[in-house]
Amino acid sequence: MADNANLEVLSTRSGFNSAVRHIKKTMEIAGSSGNLGDIVYEMDDNELTSSKIGLLLRMLLIDKLGYRFASTNLSATVSDLSALAKEFAKWNGVDLIAAYHHPEMGLLIANPKVVEELAAFGELKKRELLVVYAGYQGKDTCDNCQKAANIAINLFEGSKVTAPASIKSGRFTVKNVSKPKKAAEPRAKAPKAAKAKAVSRGGAKAAAAPVKKAAAVEVKSAGGPKRMTPRYAVVVQNELFHNGNVEAWKKIIASYRAKNTNLEVFIYYEGERILDINSLFKWGKVKHGTAIEFAVAGDDIQDVAKLQRYLAQGASQRFEAFLQGPVNSVLKLF
Repeated sequence: MADNANLEVLSTRSGFNSAVRHIKKTMEIAGSSGNLGDIVYEMDDNELTSSKIGLLLRMLLIDKLGYRFASTNLSATVSDLSALAKEFAKWNGVDLIAAYHHPEMGLLIANPKVVEELAAFGELKKRELLVVYAGYQGKDTCDNCQKAANIAINLFEGSKVTAPASIKSGRFTVKNVSKPKKAAEPRAKAPKAAKAKAVSRGGAKAAAAPVKKAAAVEVKSAGGPKRMTPRYAVVVQNELFHNGNVEAWKKIIASYRAKNTNLEVFIYYEGERILDINSLFKWGKVKHGTAIEFAVAGDDIQDVAKLQRYLAQGASQRFEAFLQGPVNSVLKLF
């Protein structure tokens, strides 16, 4: 029964083809020399999803190369990753890979010695799982690798630990990494008439509000196809963020996702992710002047500034502009 369950994915054409592609990609990566985080970062392959990255870690690092590892559920949020990367860059005696279970984007990996890769984790959240692997890229590992993994975890946890000379002296220096350049795809323009109709009541004022452009500060994930923007604040202008505001936000987000089917919108309040927007108006807890945050994740992120303008209008007294039209209809805002 166990064998049948393991082979069940091969019973369909799509499952079989997916398995073949994964095997080919794994063999390609296994045949490459260097840090696994660097290899995945430079590939920037859309098929290297979070679940497939996990399989690579187990098969290549543990089963094939025998890397040692240490793990922790972080006791505090970690924000200054650049300082950690500068410290790890001095560890020439061992190869390191960090794997972080991002609460929205799933499993991400990086070479923690490279600032760009480690910074792609964003902010490491409290209680999320972090694993550090240490080895010699093919040579037999030793207790020194386990020591390196343990010290790395302690540094992520904020401990003041000094790495011994045996970890700092060696051939595993930092290499320059860069993602492959991709040809820009033309973006279709949304019909102007549809936009004007959807925001006919007070929409012009909201559209004129200055906002930051998200594309310039987009955060790229390491170890997966997704990107994620920073969190953007929307200040509540209504006396309370009530049911009408909630319904407006639902309409706006539904319209955004209808246009950008490959993107996800995440909502946050007081630092916590909100899974049900309805909870924001219960007991009138979100009042005038407080901020609700959002972020967008996926590939080819666009229209974030426009989304921010509409959400700002939806959090104001002008929310009714988004409640027009037939029930269960999707507005054409984007």
